[in-house]
Amino acid sequence: MSKLITDMAILDAPSNLGLRPPATDVVPGCYKAPWALRDAGILDKLDARDAGAVVPPRYVATWRPGDGVRNGEAIAAYTRKLADRVAEIRAADEFPVLLGGDCSILLGPALALRRQGRFGLAHVDAHSDFREPANSPHVGAAAGEDLALVTGRGHDYLTDIDGLKPYVRDADTIQLGVRDQEDLADFADTGIRYLTSADIHSKGAPAAVEAAREVLVRDDLDGFWIHLDADIFDPSLVPAVDTPTPGGLDAEQVRDLVRGLARLPGAAGLQIAILDPDLDQDGRQAALIVDVLTSALA
Repeated sequence: MSKLITDMAILDAPSNLGLRPPATDVVPGCYKAPWALRDAGILDKLDARDAGAVVPPRYVATWRPGDGVRNGEAIAAYTRKLADRVAEIRAADEFPVLLGGDCSILLGPALALRRQGRFGLAHVDAHSDFREPANSPHVGAAAGEDLALVTGRGHDYLTDIDGLKPYVRDADTIQLGVRDQEDLADFADTGIRYLTSADIHSKGAPAAVEAAREVLVRDDLDGFWIHLDADIFDPSLVPAVDTPTPGGLDAEQVRDLVRGLARLPGAAGLQIAILDPDLDQDGRQAALIVDVLTSALA
């Protein structure tokens, strides 16, 4: 049975540690996204409690193949801090809404929930974010590896914090909205379910929600987390992301998808990631995202 979400708490997770520099001597601008979303009125429109922010360590741009994950140790430290804050929100019987930042912030809530039990994941993203040593000559940016990391693939200092690897099992994961056909090969023989953006266009968001229900609403799960990458929108609407990819969803489809997922039994929280306000100088894209989230959650 679906339910309305009440008592939300908004927590800023302004980390850009998991991204490559967009250009020489340029820092990824997604760390500004929480401010942009707040300026667009997300706190008042969702009638949510302000849970503050978790400040990330310093971004270091230098990296070479063979160095491991860019800013990896800093991401591990940030993951622990973020997990603690997510746990505090949930302990207060509130629904956490995390404002990122890049996709590596997924490690924080994934760890928090793994400490509590067995939770699933709805990974709503234009990309698989499944780069890992078995399918890539080298890894480097955790924002392109977040799904691989939370399912236990990659360096142990990120995947096995507290000895809890994996934070999310393959069978408890569904990827929604992937657009690159090459990404789908990464899921072969994993047990991870997926629907492409083309599937959602043809079958509709309600069908995607029902597919997610089969994966995420089960007696052996304690609930699930919702990861929402801003690149799920078609770039005609939201181009202010690190890798805009044609064929995305329109605002109504994203709204219906998020609304349906959030009202499934066991929805434990949601994060929005990857919006880069440096590429959205008039704030229209942030305002669109806030309107969609408000319509979906409020």
